[in-house]
Amino acid sequence: MGIFDLIKKQFIDVIDWTESGDGVLAYRFPMMDREIQNGAKLTVRETQVAVFVNEGEIADIFGPGLYTLTTQTLPVMTSLQNWDKLFQSPFKSDVYFFSTREQIDQRWGTASPITVRDKELGPVRLRAHGTYSYKIQNPKVFYQKVSGTRETYTVAEMEGQLRSMILTSFASFMGKAEIPFLDMAANQDRFSQITRDALAPSFDDYGLKLEKFFVQSLSLPEEVQARIDKAASMKVVGDLGKYAQYQAADSIPIAAANEGGAAGAGAGLGAGMAMGQIMASAMGQATGGAGAGQKAEDPLATIEKLHGLLTKGVISQAEFDAKKEELLKKIS
Repeated sequence: MGIFDLIKKQFIDVIDWTESGDGVLAYRFPMMDREIQNGAKLTVRETQVAVFVNEGEIADIFGPGLYTLTTQTLPVMTSLQNWDKLFQSPFKSDVYFFSTREQIDQRWGTASPITVRDKELGPVRLRAHGTYSYKIQNPKVFYQKVSGTRETYTVAEMEGQLRSMILTSFASFMGKAEIPFLDMAANQDRFSQITRDALAPSFDDYGLKLEKFFVQSLSLPEEVQARIDKAASMKVVGDLGKYAQYQAADSIPIAAANEGGAAGAGAGLGAGMAMGQIMASAMGQATGGAGAGQKAEDPLATIEKLHGLLTKGVISQAEFDAKKEELLKKIS
């Protein structure tokens, strides 16, 4: 190389990255056709890591600090032979900066319900939403598996992959978990931590660390939630007599909402009264307290009448099964 070529050639003597705005995870320092000068200054700021890539291989990784690039101070973590000899004269190498800041307030959620087998409710369709945060922990793995040689790689570009990974892992975890839905909802802090621990290995595979993971809402389909509410109401009601009264009162707004108005309300009330009569008959038989001159009805006949109400849709299958079991106990 002649003297005029040396004069024309431009050398890099300062290497740094001032992050402009949020959302950049990886940034390639602009080299163009320039070479790095022996004795050049490398500045790595807090929440940054600089990676030198020589001929396609990672040569050195630098944490926060000010470095003078000479053979006396390099290499730092290299596994490449003769890498340090490059610093005896101007050399060409790719330099990448990675942000190690915690990327907060990332959102996740189930676009469609996840079907899981709850040990108390059986198969249910579950929806979940929340937030999470992460940061780059292993820039070498992140470079090799994610960002590569691109000029920049952003949080927005990573978002879709992480959301898919979260939902896949979350669905798998929920399928194997033996935590009832009611326990999840009542202990969301603890459930969030358990879920975070289950998801962490998936982030590790990309050189990332899952810092925080929050499950902010868990919900079931409206019809399942309505059943849970009704079951809770039944427990509060208690005995059969009160349950019959509850059913009668519960049927009035349902029937009134149907076409026919007051007639529908009358039909609903009649159904409730019929249910009450059957339950009262069952109670009389069970306690031996039939009225004067009135014979206690056979439990099997009562079950048959209840089945008639089930067929007409007055009571649900679960309600019929519960009352049937209770009446059969009176026979044994």
